[in-house]
Amino acid sequence: MQSGLYVGISSQIALERRLNTIADNMANMNTVGFRATEVKFDEVLSKTSNDINAKVAFVTQGNDYLATRSGELQQTGNPLDFAVKGDAWFAIDTPAGQVLTRDGRFTLDANGMLRSSRGFSVLDAGGAPIQLNREGGPPTVSADGTIRQNDVIVGQLGLYTADISQGFNRYDNEGVIPVDNPQPVVDAFNTSVVQGYVEQSNVNGIREMTQLIQVNRAFEGMSSLMRDSESAMDDAIRVLGGSNS
Repeated sequence: MQSGLYVGISSQIALERRLNTIADNMANMNTVGFRATEVKFDEVLSKTSNDINAKVAFVTQGNDYLATRSGELQQTGNPLDFAVKGDAWFAIDTPAGQVLTRDGRFTLDANGMLRSSRGFSVLDAGGAPIQLNREGGPPTVSADGTIRQNDVIVGQLGLYTADISQGFNRYDNEGVIPVDNPQPVVDAFNTSVVQGYVEQSNVNGIREMTQLIQVNRAFEGMSSLMRDSESAMDDAIRVLGGSNS
């Protein structure tokens, strides 16, 4: 009977984690370049008696992964706004090291350095900061990320890929630090840069609200089952205790 309580607790821990990811997704519905967090839960079997066939299924705490669908592209007309089409990322240099981001809202500082929306250096394919000529006129960027000013090539936006499924940490919401070492895109056949656009968050608000309702109902249902199980256990203890008196 106690196994049922343990299973219920493991389920509630998993549901609480899913609630946290849904709340984080909802909070970042308007965060440029944000990719929603999903959770994958696995089943763990545990022996509950000397009978090797008697097992109970528990739920793990789950593993986070990023939803790979792209967000909508919004046209801004700003020559320093960029969006990535395909499975690739921009790279920025931060105090935490190289961070991947889909937020392409860049600016130029007083020295012509290309900066992210939070002031970090934007990197090229070789991992070096990109510097433009502030007096060279508005930059034009081709699909492969090549940057030109007055028809002269002055740099190239770095596009990177990484196996995010291996694990990652968030950095300032829209940025991620993957466990897998990011690699520059060599064959840009399936990836490209679009100038004058930014990518919106890929969070689907209606879908998240629906999941929030489902998770809340599941949590309440599991709480009710656990109360019933605990009540049944208390009744059994009283009955057994009375029969021995």
